[in-house]
This record gives sequence, structure tokens and C-alpha cells, in this order.
Amino acid sequence: MTIEQNCRKIESTVEAACLTAGRKREEVTVVAVTKTKPVEQVEELYRLGYRHFAENRPEGLIEKQTTLPQEDIYWHYIGTLQTRKVKQVINRIAYFHALDRMSLAKEINERAEKPVSCFVQVNVTGESSKHGLSPSEAIPFIKSLEGFPNITVVGLMTMAPIDATDVELCRCFKDLKIIQEQVAALNLAHAPCTETSMGMSQDYPIAIAEGATFVRVGSAFFAETEA
Repeated sequence: MTIEQNCRKIESTVEAACLTAGRKREEVTVVAVTKTKPVEQVEELYRLGYRHFAENRPEGLIEKQTTLPQEDIYWHYIGTLQTRKVKQVINRIAYFHALDRMSLAKEINERAEKPVSCFVQVNVTGESSKHGLSPSEAIPFIKSLEGFPNITVVGLMTMAPIDATDVELCRCFKDLKIIQEQVAALNLAHAPCTETSMGMSQDYPIAIAEGATFVRVGSAFFAETEA
């Protein structure tokens, strides 16, 4: 399949998931995860109408930003960000999806030239192989960010287990949604927390069913396109 065909399939799947869940299509933002992909393929996604792109390395982010139009693209940084690399990326992105520790928050707040929309990463399932705060740590951590003017907690992010069953996926995403609603109910000025970043290529329809507002789709865009 071509990238264009994959895009049509993804859009059809998102629309169907929204319809089934009784949600509006515009409630879900599809973030194209373009890490490791050549600039030419990202340019094609741009031509096909996508404006949200995600990278996980400073080098990849900078390379693509020097080629693609910048006036209408929203860049996302996903994955672990070392504190020493914050200065390389934080003023190049619109969203950061992996805020999970105080040392990182302090560095972002110091280096950012304006408020950054951040997702606090929550390790809902407690997997030792995944980063993120435990569910019990999430709200105290978010409250502690009140004095950080350059951090706006727009939502929460989680990653589901790769080998999870549909039932386990539902529980994982549902649990994150519950915590997100709890934070939103606090009406914190620095943490409106109205969004949930959850769901990837293998499970984004289930994430949408459980309330995802941002889904991070990568391999589904590029399936069977490699020579």
C-alpha cells in the first residue's frame, strides 16, 4: 500500500471509532510519528493534509524542520528526553509528551522561551520497562508544577503494553482517562489537563473508544511502503 492509501485507511478507522464511541471526529488529533522516516515521506504526509508530527531525537526533529514548512506544523516530541538535551528541542516544539520527573520540569522551565504544552507521562500498568509516574504520584507531581510558568500541563500520556489483550488495553486507557478527569476537576491554572495522549498504530481505535484526544500513529502510515 502507498502512504496515501494508508492515510485513507487510518482516517476511515478513526472516523469509525469516533462514530462507535459517539464522539466527533474533530475531538481526535492524529499525530504522525515520523521518527527514523526520510523527509520525503513526511513531506508526502504534509501534502496529504497532516500537520501534527512527532520525533524522538533532536537530530531528526531539526533535520525535518529545516525542510518542511514551519508556519502551520505542530511539532511533538515523544519519548524520553534527557535533561542535557532539553535546550536543543524545547523551543522547537508545540507539545512534549513525556514529562515524568522534577529535574526535567526544572530544565524545561528554565530553557523554554514561552510556555510549553506538556503531557505528564503516567505508567498506568506499572511495567518496569516503561517510564512514567505511578497513578498515585501523578496528581501530587502536577500540583508541584504550579510555580513553573513555562510548563502548561495540557494532559496525560500513557503507553499500553505491546502484548496486551483488548480487555487490558481498555482498562489501561480507561484508567488514564479517570486520572485526567480528576486533574481537570481540580481547575488548576497551570494544568487544565483536558487531553489524553494514548494509543499507537496497533491500538488507537481502542484508545479513541476510551477517550483519547491525541493518538500517536507511526508504522500504520508507512506499512508496506518500504522498497
